[in-house]
Amino acid sequence: MVGMLVGCVQGAFFPDVNAATARVLAAEGCDVVIPRRQGCCGALSVHNGREAEAQRFARDLIDTFQDVDYVVVNSAGCGSSMKEYADLLEGDLRAAGFAAKVRDLSEILVELGPVASRGPVPVTVAYHDACHLAHAQGIRSQPRALLRDIPELTLREIADPEICCGSAGVWNLLNPKPAAELGERKARNVLATGADLLVTANPGCLMQVSASVRRLGGTIRIAHIAQILDASLNDRPLP
Repeated sequence: MVGMLVGCVQGAFFPDVNAATARVLAAEGCDVVIPRRQGCCGALSVHNGREAEAQRFARDLIDTFQDVDYVVVNSAGCGSSMKEYADLLEGDLRAAGFAAKVRDLSEILVELGPVASRGPVPVTVAYHDACHLAHAQGIRSQPRALLRDIPELTLREIADPEICCGSAGVWNLLNPKPAAELGERKARNVLATGADLLVTANPGCLMQVSASVRRLGGTIRIAHIAQILDASLNDRPLP
């Protein structure tokens, strides 16, 4: 049984990503539980230095997901913070146990192995490494492996993949000028791939890169990796 985090930003701005995530997990044989009253994971509170607030959010979320085998997260920023609950709530054994159950969507799909057959998705995609996924969680190969397993999908790499897009939690709000510069650098590298679709695993990155592409006068469709997998496993339309 897997519990799925809805997330604050993901739930508000990208509800289709959550729906796709649930369908993908179900197609891959998971019993998916989505608690109605789940709250914030505390990631943005941590970014703002509001530790006591983040601890309250963390304790509430631990209570909410106490009866599942794994907690699946489709937002890299949320997953990164949740995997650090043992540090946030030092000495709390429940926090350590909870953190050990947290999995990014790509991570758990590779860990469990494929169940459903993959249908063709004839599209060229550029995959962007969200910093909270690649640097904080060390998850780089899993999303690429999932994308490469989709028939007729062409994966293109973005230059300087280790460099941030400028979103970084709330950093782009606190430091708009350097964030915009990073965003435009990333946008140029994305557009240079010639891909039809930009794919990543974090809502902040999707918004940041999309806005940066528009500022440069470019166009590219954007999607979360869950939506690409949903298109392949469940014959759903691409964004």
